[in-house]
Amino acid sequence: MPTILIILSVISLLLLLFQLPATAILLSRLLQGPRRQPAIKPQQPTQDLLGSVSIVVPTLNEAQRISPLLAGLSRQSYEVREIIVVDSKSQDGTPDLVKAAQQQDPRFRLMTDDPLPNGWVGRPWALHNGFLHSSEASQWFLGMDADTQPDPGLVAGLLKTATAQNYDLVSLSPQFILKYPGECWLQPALLMTLLYRFDPVGINTQQPERVMANGQCFLCRRSVLAAVNGYSSAKGSFCDDVTLARNIAALGFKVGFLDGAKVLKVRMYEGAMDTWKEWGRSLDLKDAASRAQIWGDLWLLTAVQGLPLLLVPAYLLISGPLVLSLSPPALVLGLNIFLLVIRFALLLAIAPSYNRQNAKGGWLFWLSPLADPLAVLRIFLSAFHKPREWRGRKYSDG
Repeated sequence: MPTILIILSVISLLLLLFQLPATAILLSRLLQGPRRQPAIKPQQPTQDLLGSVSIVVPTLNEAQRISPLLAGLSRQSYEVREIIVVDSKSQDGTPDLVKAAQQQDPRFRLMTDDPLPNGWVGRPWALHNGFLHSSEASQWFLGMDADTQPDPGLVAGLLKTATAQNYDLVSLSPQFILKYPGECWLQPALLMTLLYRFDPVGINTQQPERVMANGQCFLCRRSVLAAVNGYSSAKGSFCDDVTLARNIAALGFKVGFLDGAKVLKVRMYEGAMDTWKEWGRSLDLKDAASRAQIWGDLWLLTAVQGLPLLLVPAYLLISGPLVLSLSPPALVLGLNIFLLVIRFALLLAIAPSYNRQNAKGGWLFWLSPLADPLAVLRIFLSAFHKPREWRGRKYSDG
């Protein structure tokens, strides 16, 4: 056998050892899909929900995107006792928009959080302040982000689901609004890094350290949040939602992450570069994971998402007639074609999670698997790098 074929066979055996276990883990997660809980639907409130929830919204220079949230919260019914907007000294007129909303709906309340203490990240600090100033008569605390767009009936549907299924904490995955070609191509690839690493949305994860959450719509029993001293246990985390949810799950409380695409939309970032910079640096979830978990996730993403697009054309080019055999190169080629088929099929599964009605180049969504190597690279770049700046705030390395 020529030397080049021996080398190719050895490399192929190593790739099989690297990729096959990761593929088995991926399949074990994807096969849970049929057991997913159905998506949350908008509902009408009932008298037992009267004044049962306090909503807290952290803001810092959100004037360009907060108006849909304010309008959407005003359309929620009497289950909402109060809506507290905790502003961190915005300079763009955000407080003025909140004050205007307050003139139309007295449930709105604007407050400014205290200066950021050492060891705290801005978002959990604002949410913690909102929790401390919320009414103790509310049974539930609902944190929402300024970039969300809630539909009427969101809060009632969320409360009824949480109560019926006895959740102590439940958060929702939204429907993402896409507008520009670059993000239509890149954003779904970044989202897929989450789908590959964790159980499907709507599956109750049994391991606290693998729980997922989304702080854009984060409902927690007030008594549970009080038991963990608000957001204190996630004070230094740039993924405070996941950190807090895992801390709560570790105490034995029931935590859920459900599909909210029918009741909640979000416009997160403007364009591909903004998506790459801002979302990419928090998707690694390093602040909520051990070093071993981070390395394990990087291995899995490399094996099943990053490599297939690179290996298939390479092996088709260099392996020649070996593709028709049962040789190690042929097995590697077959495995990676299988992984690409899975990846493109998953586009159909995640399509309802995207609103592309007014997007330029929305068809690029269907080519987003071509961005997978970049998405995996982005996770690598941020996995061991602490952000120094977030939402205009500077942070030290310590």
